Amino acid sequence: MATTAESSVNPEVLVTGGKTFQDVNDEVSLPLESFPTTRWWICFIVAVAAFFMGLILLGRTFMEGIGVWGLNQPMGWGTDITTFVFWVGIGHAGTLISAILFLFRQKWRTGINRAAEAMTIFAVMTAGLVVLTHTGRAWLAGFWLLPYPNQRQLWVNFRSPLEWDVFAVGTYFTISTIFWITGLIPDMASARDRAKNKFRKIFYTIASFGWRGSNKEWVNYEQAYLIFAGLSTPLVLSVHSVVSFDFAVSQLPGWHTTIFPPYFVAGAIFSGFAMVVTLMVMVREAFKLKNFITMDHLEKMNKVILATGMIVGYAYACEFFIAWYSGSAFERFTFINRAFGPYWWAYWIMACCNVFVPQIFWFKWARRSVPIMFVVSLYVNIGMWFERYVIIVTSLHRDFLPSSWAQYYPSWTDWGLFTGFAGFFFCCFLLFVRFLPTIAMAEVKSVMDQPKAGGTH
Repeated sequence: MATTAESSVNPEVLVTGGKTFQDVNDEVSLPLESFPTTRWWICFIVAVAAFFMGLILLGRTFMEGIGVWGLNQPMGWGTDITTFVFWVGIGHAGTLISAILFLFRQKWRTGINRAAEAMTIFAVMTAGLVVLTHTGRAWLAGFWLLPYPNQRQLWVNFRSPLEWDVFAVGTYFTISTIFWITGLIPDMASARDRAKNKFRKIFYTIASFGWRGSNKEWVNYEQAYLIFAGLSTPLVLSVHSVVSFDFAVSQLPGWHTTIFPPYFVAGAIFSGFAMVVTLMVMVREAFKLKNFITMDHLEKMNKVILATGMIVGYAYACEFFIAWYSGSAFERFTFINRAFGPYWWAYWIMACCNVFVPQIFWFKWARRSVPIMFVVSLYVNIGMWFERYVIIVTSLHRDFLPSSWAQYYPSWTDWGLFTGFAGFFFCCFLLFVRFLPTIAMAEVKSVMDQPKAGGTH
C-alpha cells in the first residue's frame, strides 16, 4: 500500500503510494492508541531517573546554597548560564520551522513542525528551570524579580539585560505555546473521535475546544494560525539577540562585541536544527513514521545545519580578526587564551564539533545517511554547549588583576543538575509522543496527493 519515504517522487509531497486520509489518521494515531513499546519505557525510565537525580541535587542546592557548585571569585557564572543559553538556543528551530517556513509556504515543514514546536516549548521550560535555580532562592523569585508596586521603594532595573531576558523569553514561550496549541486543535478532534477509552475521550474533548471541522471553523483557524505565525517570526531573531545582550552590553573582553546578536541567532538555529534531527531520527525509527518524516525532510535539515555551521565558523574567525584589529591588548589576550590557554581543550572541542564535523554534509550520501546525520547532530549539540561554556568561562576566569585569576572546575552537583535538566526535557518529549499526535495530520492532508477513491477524511 505504501512506498517508502526514500522513494518519494516529489519532495514537496509528504505522503506517497496512494494513501487516504484515513491511512494518515491510522498511522499517526498508532502510538496514541497502542501500549508503549519496550524501547519507550526504557527511554522514559532513564529520563525520569535523571530528572529525579536532578531534583535531589536541586534540593541540596536550595538547602546549602549555590556554594555547592564550582563557582568562585571571579567565576560568578559557570555551567548554570551555559546550560540556560544552550536550552534557549535549542528552542529556536521549532519556531523557525513552524512559523517562518509556514509564511514562506514551504510544504516540507508539515512532517516535522509539530514535534519541533513541542521541542521548543520543552526547551524553554528547561531553560526557565535553569535560570530560576541560578538565582539560588527560587521561591523568592516573584517577590524580588517581578515589577509590581510596593512600599519598599524597590523596582526592577529595566536597564539590565537580565530583565530584558525575562520579557523576551517569557514572550517567546507564551506565543510559541499558543501557536502550538492552536495547531493541535484539529488533530485533537480526530483523536477525540477515534478514542474508545472514557478518560482519553474526555481529555481529547477538552483539548479540541469543541472543534467540529465546519467551514467557518477552518477559516477562523487558518486566520489565527497565520497571525500567530507572524507574531512568532520576529521572536526568532529577537529572543537570542536579547540573550546575547547578557554578555554584549558588559565591558568584559571577549563579551563586549556587536557581533554577538547575529552570532547567537545563527548558533541557536544551528543547535536547534541539530536537536530536531536527533529527535526526528529517534521518533521516525521508533514509531514507524518514515512515510511522514521522510529522508527529504532530514536532508533539508542537514543542509540548514551545514549552512548555519559555516556561519558560526565565520563568526569564530571574525572574533579573532576583531580582537587583532581592535588593537586592544585585553581582547587579544582573551582570544589567544581561549585557543591556547588552560581551556584550550574546550575551545577545540567546540571548533571541531561545530565547524569541521558538519562539513561531511557537503556529500549527498552523508546527508541521506541516518547513522551519519544522527552522530553529526550529537556532535553539534555537544559543540554548541561547549561554545557557551568557552564564551563564559574563558572571559571570566582571567580578571583584569592577575591576583584575581582563578580556574573553574564544575562540581559533581553541576554535572548532576545538567543531567537532571536534560532528563526533564526528555521526560516531557517522551510524554508528548505518547499522548499527542507527533505529526500534524491536518497539515499533512492539506499537502498530500489526492486520495484514492473511497478515501475518508
